[in-house]
Amino acid sequence: MAHSNTRPLRNTDTALDPLLSGKEAAHYLGMSYPTFLRRVADGTVPSPIKLGALSRWPKSEILAVIENAKAARHSA
Repeated sequence: MAHSNTRPLRNTDTALDPLLSGKEAAHYLGMSYPTFLRRVADGTVPSPIKLGALSRWPKSEILAVIENAKAARHSA
């Protein structure tokens, strides 16, 4: 039997850091979906991961946007 050099995919990364749709990410940020898309376009929110036609954002990146906003209000 031939051995494969590929390792099985582990689902631990996505289990710990789920991928959010744009509407889910907008909800986390407390903004409308159109506003969310404008923030992606202006760079306030990171660009999505593209999975074919789907756009998804790691939850950790959306939470980082919130943490960065908190930090910015204290340094202003």
